Amino acid sequence: MDDNSGNGTENQSSTMVVEEVAPEVTTPEEVLTSDMPPALPPDMPADIPADMPPVIYEDNSGKYKVMAGMVIFFVIVLIIFLKLILGGGGIKSSKPINLVYWGLWEEKEVFEPLIAQYQAKNKNVTIEYQKMSEQDYLQKLISRSKSGQGPDIFRFHNTWVPQLQEVITALPSTIMSNKDFEATFYPVHQSDLKVGNNFYGLPLSIDGLVLICNEDLFKRAGITSMPTNWDEVIDAAAKLSVKDQSGNLVTGGIAIGLTSNIEHFSDIFGLILLQNGANLQQLNQETAAGALESYRKFAENPENNFWDESMPNSITAFIQEKVAMVIAPSWQVLSIKATNPDIKIKVVGTPVVPGGKPVALASYWVEGVSKYSKNQIEAWKFVKYLTEKENLTKLYENESKVRLFGEPYSRVDLASTLVQNEYIGPVIEEAKYFVSLPLNSRTFDNGLNDEIIRYIENAINATVQGGSYSEALNTASAGVTQILSRFNK
Repeated sequence: MDDNSGNGTENQSSTMVVEEVAPEVTTPEEVLTSDMPPALPPDMPADIPADMPPVIYEDNSGKYKVMAGMVIFFVIVLIIFLKLILGGGGIKSSKPINLVYWGLWEEKEVFEPLIAQYQAKNKNVTIEYQKMSEQDYLQKLISRSKSGQGPDIFRFHNTWVPQLQEVITALPSTIMSNKDFEATFYPVHQSDLKVGNNFYGLPLSIDGLVLICNEDLFKRAGITSMPTNWDEVIDAAAKLSVKDQSGNLVTGGIAIGLTSNIEHFSDIFGLILLQNGANLQQLNQETAAGALESYRKFAENPENNFWDESMPNSITAFIQEKVAMVIAPSWQVLSIKATNPDIKIKVVGTPVVPGGKPVALASYWVEGVSKYSKNQIEAWKFVKYLTEKENLTKLYENESKVRLFGEPYSRVDLASTLVQNEYIGPVIEEAKYFVSLPLNSRTFDNGLNDEIIRYIENAINATVQGGSYSEALNTASAGVTQILSRFNK
């Protein structure tokens, strides 16, 4: 026994240790609580010193997988980034955007080419242009917008900003800055469309009153040049007026002085009001009474009148060559020439007060964006696109294909291209002097313009019936002031 225990004692001890420990390795809790050193891995040499620190093995396959995933992710992001940069200079949303555009006056065919061009550049945008009726348009715009059934983009009159505060949204500076707006459009655009520090709309046109003359009637009367001031208008009207043997007016010199048969009587009165230095908010002042007297004198004296109640509607009379001069917005030329293509007309600027400061009355339409639109920025982008030089030029060309001429450009830098136009050149010449008043006829707003016009109409008619100018306007003044106050004007 002793001899056996003396030979290979060390090996036997090692073997026995392995045999004793091996069964116990299978229980994790026991391995963690054992005071014995951990068993050596099977491939570890048996002669490693007992006091050598245990060797820790790591499985690096997981780490390599993570690193490979990160590399792949980085490559994918890089590819996407390069595609965006090389493909258009920015991130473009692919989300479908549908915009509804309510227009007035213009047929769909006028806007369709520009809409198609815009949609071709913006694949995710669809624009539906709808030509609306002018009847109750403003009321429909407000009520339907509030109920979520209104348009994204809409046309409105330059005097309507106070009436649209519930619907209209401000032009974002990211679309056009105030500085760029003021450098692009006319002063009247700036004063009409700015509230506080924001602009509420982008104009595609400019328009206002002009003097339209019948060239043939002027030649018959021996007048070789068109009048430029009110003194010249009165002189010409006296020569142009023709009466029969009974003293009845056959041909009127100019259609001014009444309300019942004069288109745009309120606009004409507004022009004279401005030129006389009067204020719509102070119709009880002498300057306003003087303006009313100046308006009425063209039809006030039966013995020396240039217009009277026996004449037809002023535009109809001009078409029938029964009056030599009318004052109206330039678009009335289209109505006149469409009905009587052979009539020879000359369009000039509205007459000024001799020696006075030039001033003319504006009346035009603007494009705005609804605050109820879910795509306001995209809507503004399209409207801004329409105001660009190239696109305004195309719009004018499209309009000129369906009528005699298009709308006068809203951009100052396009003025030179139209200033020589025989029909709308005078509008461009007057544009820098345009001022707006809520006395514009045929806006069909049933609000600011139409309500004030009714007071002015009553005042003019009161003087026809013998009332004084001052008393007639004193009565109108209270009502007009109340309306202006209601609309924060």
